[in-house]
Amino acid sequence: MATKSPSNSADLADIGIFGGSGFYKLFDKYEEKMIETPYGPPSAAVAIGTMGGKRVAFMPRHGEKHTIPPHKVPFRANLWAMKSLGVTRLVSPCAAGSLQAHVKPGEFVVCDQFIDRTSGRADTFYDGPITTHVSPAECYCPQLRELAVKAGEKAGITMHPSGTVVVIQGPRFSTKAESAWFNKMGWEVINMTQYPEAYLAKELSMCVVNVSLITDYDSGVTANVEPVSHAEVMKVFAANITKLQSLLVNLIETIPDGREKCTCADTLKSARG
Repeated sequence: MATKSPSNSADLADIGIFGGSGFYKLFDKYEEKMIETPYGPPSAAVAIGTMGGKRVAFMPRHGEKHTIPPHKVPFRANLWAMKSLGVTRLVSPCAAGSLQAHVKPGEFVVCDQFIDRTSGRADTFYDGPITTHVSPAECYCPQLRELAVKAGEKAGITMHPSGTVVVIQGPRFSTKAESAWFNKMGWEVINMTQYPEAYLAKELSMCVVNVSLITDYDSGVTANVEPVSHAEVMKVFAANITKLQSLLVNLIETIPDGREKCTCADTLKSARG
């Protein structure tokens, strides 16, 4: 890890949101900051504005014009930038595919577990000399997950309160054989960016919640479904962006100032000998 943690003396925002595929702008009025990090430049400048009565930082993880593919997202720089602004709670929405017939396009899943099928991504801040083992057993904040489910239900969205997301390397989609394997294992969601994003947030003692907007059935999950395409993903995401925005407003309004109901802030206490 860098010699010191990100400075959050400015405390410009307590809540951060990463935008995924099809989600590149959040505010009409905002101030923009480009953050320098020890891990290079982040995906984009951070837009800081007001949402639900709170100061919120927003960054599109694929860049403002979707120029960064999933396997090239500078995850460490992105998380470091958020932390440096004072962010302690992170909302990580994404477009995702369904691996189960009962999880339908247009519905939302608030994931509670991940399966890492990526390769070669820089996935830790702790490269020595202090050996640090942060547990990902409960990577997603239980309090934020509960609030996210209620926020979606308030917006009239069909919500799945839990699910396992399989994170693949990208940029390619799954083969039918891979998709059938994931389906048989009982996993619900497939995506390309939740790892290492969620885990890096955990390493920085941030609360993190994922909201997966289901845009398609993955190849081979159900019969008579065309193989997934990027064009179809973007089309379905665009058709549901208003739902996502309503969920986010409801969620931000209900996030409390303190973090007494979770242990996310204490991540490092048991991570070092």
